[in-house]
Amino acid sequence: MGSSYNYYRMFGCFNRKFKIRETEPPPDVRDAFFRYTGKGIQMNADQLLRYLVEVQGEEGCTIKDAEQIIQHVASRRHHLIRRLNHSLELDDFFFYLFQDDLNGAIKSQVHHDMTAPLQHYFIYTGHNSYLTGNQLSSDCSEIPIVKALERGVRGIELDLWPSSGKDNIHVLHGRTLTTPVPLLKCLKAIRDHAFVKSPYPVIITLEDHLTPDLQAKVAEMVIQIFGEMLYYPQSECLEEFPSPEGLKNRIILSTKPPKEYLESKNQRDTSPVGKDSFREDLLKKEKSEIGVEDHDTDERSDSDQDDEDGDTSNDQQSSQPEAPKYKSLIAVHAGKAKHGLKRALREESNKVSRLSLSEQEVVRAAENYGTDLVRFTQKNILRVYPKGTRVTSSNFKPMTGWMHGAQMVAFNMQGYGKSLWMMHGMFRSNGSCGYVKKPHFLMDKGPHNEVFDPKVKLPVKKTLQVRVYMGDGWRLDFSHTHFDAYSPPDFYTKLYLVGVPADTRKKKTRILEDDWCPVWDEEFNFPLTVPELALLRIEVREYDMSEKDDFGGQTCLPVSELRTGIRSVPLYDKKGHKMKSVRLLMRFQFL
Repeated sequence: MGSSYNYYRMFGCFNRKFKIRETEPPPDVRDAFFRYTGKGIQMNADQLLRYLVEVQGEEGCTIKDAEQIIQHVASRRHHLIRRLNHSLELDDFFFYLFQDDLNGAIKSQVHHDMTAPLQHYFIYTGHNSYLTGNQLSSDCSEIPIVKALERGVRGIELDLWPSSGKDNIHVLHGRTLTTPVPLLKCLKAIRDHAFVKSPYPVIITLEDHLTPDLQAKVAEMVIQIFGEMLYYPQSECLEEFPSPEGLKNRIILSTKPPKEYLESKNQRDTSPVGKDSFREDLLKKEKSEIGVEDHDTDERSDSDQDDEDGDTSNDQQSSQPEAPKYKSLIAVHAGKAKHGLKRALREESNKVSRLSLSEQEVVRAAENYGTDLVRFTQKNILRVYPKGTRVTSSNFKPMTGWMHGAQMVAFNMQGYGKSLWMMHGMFRSNGSCGYVKKPHFLMDKGPHNEVFDPKVKLPVKKTLQVRVYMGDGWRLDFSHTHFDAYSPPDFYTKLYLVGVPADTRKKKTRILEDDWCPVWDEEFNFPLTVPELALLRIEVREYDMSEKDDFGGQTCLPVSELRTGIRSVPLYDKKGHKMKSVRLLMRFQFL
């Protein structure tokens, strides 16, 4: 096979020639192959099975699984002449290890217990799911909702406002310049795409700024569009949430139960869009940034409409069976801490509900009432939403919410950034079905009724050992001058362990110059006190001496889901889309 080269134009007058090195198996891969073949040149199904069980930790693997792997590799490399049909040569074995669908780093099937009540799960949740861009002036559309559902998001948020003629319902971000989208369009999009990625329930959280007649219209719409897909309880309020398994292929509504509609004195709820309200809202957001009590639109404007328990009227069940009232369709009742957060978290009730807090409120609550937050989430649902000043649709760090048991950490899915990458990583767990069973310690009480305290530093439970062998695929996905106009790229890999404060660490490999297929072969250890909540964030960068280092791909993996052994790790772009060819070869072990 002839050598191939990249040519780079230097100073506009002469070319530099760089040989493209062929991808070769690292020493560990060679050693494993020859160890299991008895130094032979071909690995049969029995030998591959032994490797899968002993090195990769595939305890339930069978000879049939090994044979299927060999068949997959043969079919994908069919252009090569095969000397044997039922074995792998070294290059075949190396090829197999790099296939993320055959040898991925995390489990791809639903494997958590799905029969516990909803509050036992972290739920993949979106914020202002209808926005195409920023929070102040972007278009509202059903398209971001479709994209979120197709990614596996299970929590969709819609802000409901009267249309200008007060005779219809629009979805838009109130008191901003966002352009509306009809509610009907959003509901149809949810119906048609809710279960494309996952069969588990979709929770629609509604921010309701409607008059009673428009609320009745919403009730008609959801019944007509969702039909039997819509789940709502027969009694006034749930005493315990159903399970994801029991709610498969169902749609759930969550909002504050309406009381008698009262006009706001300043009429702000009936004027969702306008320059004056736009400026007023920005001023409030600026105040909230410096410590004034912060409220997202999910919790503002409803102080006289709220009810924490959702049980304020006796006529709730007087509706006709064929046309249930709006209030009776609400399965997950939402409220706010109108008598103070401390009381809301500690108050005992025989009914379950959802409480929403801003990201700042959760940080303050974690500092002052951390164990109360954990105790509250053992029975109820806690939703955390971005602060109002995140006008560019950025996101906050989700780990504070998760380690206190918050089920619905709501994110702007149309944005991008490191926090969103962490969200993507968490919900790669459990087959990417959108529901991740919370660790038992967040749901259990101790012998003296104590609960998990995230502030308490625990002893190291296990150590994750990560070996970064190599990377490949950039030369296929990028032009040869994408990273550097004058030479091949200089790649390095950064590893971030994200979890409870005691577990947080970062490491990086050395920089390899002028190499499209870098082989680092470096090992790192991460001691873990709470491995159940840990995420391993991986980012490849291309070193640039004069400017900011270029982005070369990223991924985030839930540590609790990692498969041991030598694994293929595909990388994603900044927006979370999987790159076509770029992958790392890594080894994961727990010590």
